[in-house]
Amino acid sequence: MNENLFTSFTTPTMMGLPIVILIIMFPSIMFPSPNRLINNRLISMQQWLLRLTSKQMMSTHNSKGQTWALMLMSLILFIGSTNLLGLLPHSFTPTTQLSMNLGMAIPLWAGTVFVGFRHKTKASLAHFLPQGTPVFLIPMLVIIETISLFIQPIALAVRLTANITAGHLLMHLIGGATLALMNISPTTALITFIILILLTILEFAVALIQAYVFTLLVSLYLHDNT
Repeated sequence: MNENLFTSFTTPTMMGLPIVILIIMFPSIMFPSPNRLINNRLISMQQWLLRLTSKQMMSTHNSKGQTWALMLMSLILFIGSTNLLGLLPHSFTPTTQLSMNLGMAIPLWAGTVFVGFRHKTKASLAHFLPQGTPVFLIPMLVIIETISLFIQPIALAVRLTANITAGHLLMHLIGGATLALMNISPTTALITFIILILLTILEFAVALIQAYVFTLLVSLYLHDNT
Protein backbone atom coordinates (compact mmCIF):
# COMPACT_ATOMS: atom_id res chain seq x y z
CA MET A 1 0.00 0.00 0.00
CA ASN A 2 3.03 2.27 0.31
CA GLU A 3 3.67 2.00 -3.42
CA ASN A 4 3.13 5.17 -5.37
CA LEU A 5 -0.19 5.11 -7.21
CA PHE A 6 1.42 6.32 -10.44
CA THR A 7 4.47 4.03 -10.39
CA SER A 8 3.04 1.83 -13.14
CA PHE A 9 2.81 4.85 -15.45
CA THR A 10 6.47 5.83 -15.24
CA THR A 11 8.66 5.02 -18.23
CA PRO A 12 10.61 1.79 -17.56
CA THR A 13 14.37 1.85 -17.90
CA MET A 14 17.16 -0.71 -18.14
CA MET A 15 20.64 0.31 -17.03
CA GLY A 16 19.47 3.92 -17.07
CA LEU A 17 18.18 3.72 -20.67
CA PRO A 18 14.45 3.88 -21.55
CA ILE A 19 13.11 0.70 -23.13
CA VAL A 20 9.86 2.14 -24.45
CA ILE A 21 10.87 1.41 -28.05
CA LEU A 22 11.28 -2.30 -27.26
CA ILE A 23 7.90 -2.34 -25.53
CA ILE A 24 6.25 -0.62 -28.50
CA MET A 25 7.79 -3.15 -30.91
CA PHE A 26 6.72 -6.14 -28.79
CA PRO A 27 3.02 -6.30 -29.92
CA SER A 28 4.14 -7.09 -33.49
CA ILE A 29 5.13 -10.55 -32.22
CA MET A 30 1.44 -11.28 -31.57
CA PHE A 31 0.62 -11.00 -35.27
CA PRO A 32 3.06 -13.20 -37.20
CA SER A 33 3.02 -13.23 -41.00
CA PRO A 34 1.42 -16.45 -42.27
CA ASN A 35 3.91 -18.60 -44.18
CA ARG A 36 1.85 -21.75 -44.55
CA LEU A 37 -0.58 -22.85 -47.23
CA ILE A 38 -3.22 -23.59 -44.57
CA ASN A 39 -3.25 -21.25 -41.56
CA ASN A 40 -3.91 -22.35 -38.00
CA ARG A 41 -7.00 -21.31 -36.08
CA LEU A 42 -5.39 -18.30 -34.38
CA ILE A 43 -4.16 -16.70 -37.61
CA SER A 44 -7.44 -17.53 -39.36
CA MET A 45 -9.36 -15.82 -36.55
CA GLN A 46 -7.08 -12.77 -36.73
CA GLN A 47 -7.52 -12.49 -40.51
CA TRP A 48 -11.30 -12.87 -40.21
CA LEU A 49 -11.48 -10.09 -37.61
CA LEU A 50 -9.25 -7.86 -39.74
CA ARG A 51 -11.40 -8.39 -42.84
CA LEU A 52 -14.59 -7.73 -40.86
CA THR A 53 -13.24 -4.53 -39.28
CA SER A 54 -11.74 -3.31 -42.55
CA LYS A 55 -14.98 -3.92 -44.44
CA GLN A 56 -17.04 -2.07 -41.84
CA MET A 57 -14.64 0.86 -41.55
CA MET A 58 -13.86 1.31 -45.26
CA SER A 59 -17.39 0.81 -46.63
CA THR A 60 -18.19 4.54 -46.64
CA HIS A 61 -14.88 5.67 -48.19
CA ASN A 62 -14.17 6.40 -51.82
CA SER A 63 -11.14 5.09 -53.69
CA LYS A 64 -8.85 7.78 -52.22
CA GLY A 65 -9.93 7.04 -48.67
CA GLN A 66 -9.56 3.28 -49.13
CA THR A 67 -5.84 3.72 -49.76
CA TRP A 68 -5.59 4.36 -46.00
CA ALA A 69 -6.95 0.90 -45.17
CA LEU A 70 -3.56 -0.66 -44.37
CA MET A 71 -2.57 2.23 -42.12
CA LEU A 72 -5.87 2.20 -40.22
CA MET A 73 -5.78 -1.58 -39.72
CA SER A 74 -2.18 -1.36 -38.49
CA LEU A 75 -3.25 1.42 -36.11
CA ILE A 76 -6.13 -0.51 -34.56
CA LEU A 77 -3.94 -3.62 -34.18
CA PHE A 78 -1.16 -1.65 -32.52
CA ILE A 79 -3.39 0.22 -30.06
CA GLY A 80 -5.50 -2.83 -29.24
CA SER A 81 -2.55 -5.17 -28.65
CA THR A 82 -0.69 -2.52 -26.63
CA ASN A 83 -3.72 -1.94 -24.41
CA LEU A 84 -4.20 -5.68 -23.85
CA LEU A 85 -0.54 -6.29 -23.02
CA GLY A 86 -0.70 -3.40 -20.54
CA LEU A 87 -3.26 -5.35 -18.49
CA LEU A 88 -0.65 -7.97 -17.61
CA PRO A 89 0.82 -7.67 -14.09
CA HIS A 90 3.97 -5.54 -13.74
CA SER A 91 3.71 -4.37 -17.34
CA PHE A 92 3.84 -0.92 -18.89
CA THR A 93 1.14 0.53 -21.14
CA PRO A 94 2.52 3.08 -23.64
CA THR A 95 -0.99 4.38 -24.40
CA THR A 96 -1.21 5.84 -20.89
CA GLN A 97 1.37 8.43 -22.00
CA LEU A 98 -0.23 11.53 -23.49
CA SER A 99 2.94 12.31 -25.45
CA MET A 100 2.78 9.01 -27.32
CA ASN A 101 -0.93 9.36 -28.08
CA LEU A 102 -0.35 12.88 -29.38
CA GLY A 103 2.47 11.46 -31.49
CA MET A 104 -0.05 9.13 -33.12
CA ALA A 105 -2.99 11.55 -33.32
CA ILE A 106 -1.31 14.68 -34.70
CA PRO A 107 0.36 13.14 -37.80
CA LEU A 108 -2.78 11.18 -38.72
CA TRP A 109 -5.01 14.22 -38.25
CA ALA A 110 -2.58 16.42 -40.18
CA GLY A 111 -2.53 13.85 -42.99
CA THR A 112 -6.32 13.86 -43.30
CA VAL A 113 -6.42 17.67 -43.28
CA PHE A 114 -3.67 17.85 -45.91
CA VAL A 115 -5.57 15.39 -48.11
CA GLY A 116 -8.69 17.51 -47.74
CA PHE A 117 -6.98 20.77 -48.68
CA ARG A 118 -5.27 19.06 -51.61
CA HIS A 119 -8.26 17.30 -53.17
CA LYS A 120 -11.25 19.29 -51.84
CA THR A 121 -9.89 22.78 -51.27
CA LYS A 122 -13.19 24.65 -51.61
CA ALA A 123 -15.14 22.19 -49.47
CA SER A 124 -12.44 22.21 -46.77
CA LEU A 125 -12.41 26.00 -46.63
CA ALA A 126 -16.22 26.06 -46.62
CA HIS A 127 -16.20 24.23 -43.26
CA PHE A 128 -14.80 27.37 -41.64
CA LEU A 129 -17.84 29.41 -42.68
CA PRO A 130 -21.27 27.74 -42.89
CA GLN A 131 -23.59 28.96 -45.62
CA GLY A 132 -26.00 31.74 -44.68
CA THR A 133 -23.93 33.08 -41.79
CA PRO A 134 -24.71 36.72 -40.89
CA VAL A 135 -21.89 39.11 -41.74
CA PHE A 136 -21.28 40.28 -38.18
CA LEU A 137 -20.79 36.64 -37.02
CA ILE A 138 -18.26 35.71 -39.71
CA PRO A 139 -15.06 36.55 -37.72
CA MET A 140 -16.30 34.76 -34.61
CA LEU A 141 -17.40 31.64 -36.51
CA VAL A 142 -14.11 31.41 -38.38
CA ILE A 143 -12.21 31.53 -35.07
CA ILE A 144 -14.51 28.92 -33.48
CA GLU A 145 -14.27 26.54 -36.46
CA THR A 146 -10.48 26.93 -36.55
CA ILE A 147 -10.21 26.10 -32.84
CA SER A 148 -12.52 23.09 -33.26
CA LEU A 149 -10.35 21.85 -36.12
CA PHE A 150 -7.09 22.11 -34.19
CA ILE A 151 -8.58 20.55 -31.07
CA GLN A 152 -9.44 17.30 -32.85
CA PRO A 153 -6.04 15.58 -32.38
CA ILE A 154 -5.90 16.73 -28.76
CA ALA A 155 -9.34 15.24 -28.12
CA LEU A 156 -8.22 11.97 -29.75
CA ALA A 157 -5.13 11.69 -27.57
CA VAL A 158 -6.76 12.82 -24.30
CA ARG A 159 -9.71 10.44 -24.75
CA LEU A 160 -7.44 7.41 -25.18
CA THR A 161 -5.10 8.46 -22.35
CA ALA A 162 -7.91 9.20 -19.88
CA ASN A 163 -9.82 5.96 -20.47
CA ILE A 164 -6.78 3.68 -20.22
CA THR A 165 -5.32 5.53 -17.23
CA ALA A 166 -8.60 5.60 -15.32
CA GLY A 167 -9.07 1.85 -15.73
CA HIS A 168 -5.56 1.07 -14.52
CA LEU A 169 -5.96 3.35 -11.51
CA LEU A 170 -9.24 1.69 -10.54
CA MET A 171 -7.70 -1.77 -10.80
CA HIS A 172 -4.74 -0.62 -8.70
CA LEU A 173 -6.95 0.88 -6.01
CA ILE A 174 -9.36 -2.05 -5.80
CA GLY A 175 -6.49 -4.55 -5.80
CA GLY A 176 -4.80 -2.69 -2.94
CA ALA A 177 -8.06 -2.54 -1.02
CA THR A 178 -8.54 -6.30 -1.47
CA LEU A 179 -5.11 -7.03 0.00
CA ALA A 180 -5.70 -4.66 2.91
CA LEU A 181 -9.11 -6.20 3.74
CA MET A 182 -7.96 -9.82 3.71
CA ASN A 183 -6.84 -9.71 7.36
CA ILE A 184 -9.59 -7.35 8.51
CA SER A 185 -12.73 -8.74 6.87
CA PRO A 186 -12.39 -11.78 4.59
CA THR A 187 -16.02 -11.47 3.45
CA THR A 188 -15.55 -7.88 2.34
CA ALA A 189 -12.26 -8.83 0.73
CA LEU A 190 -14.03 -11.56 -1.27
CA ILE A 191 -16.66 -9.10 -2.49
CA THR A 192 -13.94 -6.64 -3.45
CA PHE A 193 -12.06 -9.40 -5.27
CA ILE A 194 -15.18 -10.27 -7.30
CA ILE A 195 -15.52 -6.58 -8.21
CA LEU A 196 -11.86 -6.60 -9.28
CA ILE A 197 -12.46 -9.60 -11.57
CA LEU A 198 -15.49 -7.91 -13.15
CA LEU A 199 -13.50 -4.70 -13.59
CA THR A 200 -10.67 -6.64 -15.24
CA ILE A 201 -13.12 -8.15 -17.73
CA LEU A 202 -14.48 -4.67 -18.38
CA GLU A 203 -10.96 -3.35 -18.96
CA PHE A 204 -10.34 -6.01 -21.60
CA ALA A 205 -13.41 -4.70 -23.42
CA VAL A 206 -12.34 -1.07 -22.92
CA ALA A 207 -8.88 -1.83 -24.32
CA LEU A 208 -10.40 -3.07 -27.59
CA ILE A 209 -13.18 -0.49 -27.73
CA GLN A 210 -10.78 2.43 -27.29
CA ALA A 211 -8.57 1.11 -30.10
CA TYR A 212 -11.64 0.89 -32.33
CA VAL A 213 -12.90 4.37 -31.34
CA PHE A 214 -9.51 6.00 -31.97
CA THR A 215 -9.23 4.40 -35.41
CA LEU A 216 -12.88 5.09 -36.25
CA LEU A 217 -12.52 8.81 -35.48
CA VAL A 218 -9.42 9.02 -37.69
CA SER A 219 -11.44 7.25 -40.38
CA LEU A 220 -14.27 9.79 -39.99
CA TYR A 221 -11.82 12.68 -40.29
CA LEU A 222 -10.49 11.06 -43.45
CA HIS A 223 -14.00 10.59 -44.81
CA ASP A 224 -14.76 14.28 -44.32
CA ASN A 225 -11.67 15.24 -46.31
CA THR A 226 -11.85 12.83 -49.25
